[in-house]
Amino acid sequence: MAIPKKFKKFVEDFPDVAKSYEEMGNAAHKAGPLDEKTRALVKIAISTGARLEGAVHSHVRKAINAGVTKEEMRHAVLLSLPTIGLPSMMAALGWVDDIFDNN
Repeated sequence: MAIPKKFKKFVEDFPDVAKSYEEMGNAAHKAGPLDEKTRALVKIAISTGARLEGAVHSHVRKAINAGVTKEEMRHAVLLSLPTIGLPSMMAALGWVDDIFDNN
C-alpha cells in the first residue's frame, strides 16, 4: 500500500518528530500480549469509534500488511454499531472500502 503524500511530507519536514512517533507506536505494540493481526483490528476499531477517517484508512493499509482480510476489518467496524450508531458505523465501513476500492 502506498504511503499518503501528506504523511511523506510530514516525515520530510519533521524527521525527528516522525521517528519519535514511530518509536512510540512500536513500543506500544510490543508492550502487551496481542498478536499483530489482533492489534491491527483493535486499531481499526479505535479509529472507527473516534470517527477518524484518515486513521481508519491508515490502519486498514497496515492491517492488510498484517494479513487481515477485508471481511475481518468490516466485521470489526460492524461491531461498533451498538456503541456508535448506524451513521457512524456506515461511514467507517465506507472508509474501509475506500482502501480496497482504490487499489
